[in-house]
Amino acid sequence: MMLADKLRRALDAGHRGSPILLAGDNRDAVLGKQDILVPAAVLVAVTDRADPGVILTQRTETLRKHAGQIAFPGGRIDAGDTGAVSAALREAEEEIALPPSAVTVIGETDPYRTITGFQVTPVVGVVPPDIRFRANDAEVADVFEVPLSFLLEPMNHLEQAVEWQGRERHYYEITYGERRIWGATAAMIVNLARRLAWTE
Repeated sequence: MMLADKLRRALDAGHRGSPILLAGDNRDAVLGKQDILVPAAVLVAVTDRADPGVILTQRTETLRKHAGQIAFPGGRIDAGDTGAVSAALREAEEEIALPPSAVTVIGETDPYRTITGFQVTPVVGVVPPDIRFRANDAEVADVFEVPLSFLLEPMNHLEQAVEWQGRERHYYEITYGERRIWGATAAMIVNLARRLAWTE
């Protein structure tokens, strides 16, 4: 089965009501009834090659939040966006100069709720293997690719725990060379890996 078809099948299964797969700090994210989740979206850009990869960014050290962390291109869903797909494509163009026309959108996958009050919708898309990215220096220090097979391998998903605000918080960590992928980004990868394994 081709990668795009497998991704579509996995995402379609999710929309048919299969269980939401929550990983990491989701199980600790207990919000009160009055709390409002801020909608956000990220682009999971998969390269169309024999050994596909996933495009990730490293945030600059000067950012006020999540400085230096590894992330998917993405951010809040703005009033001018038509939804998660629109927001993810807009943010990817702003952050790494990825033209929306170069992305074959597969669809949305399991939303991820962070302990900081964001509900993040990952948008999966396929991009050409030879596309050149240009980092927005104000937000992105580096753009790089990690093999999809490495990210999906359960043996690479290390669950960690840390005490934060008086509670034990759980999160996932994936180490690729000198790159440390953790928190929401790692959890969304784990969710996608589980979703793909569930449909095999």
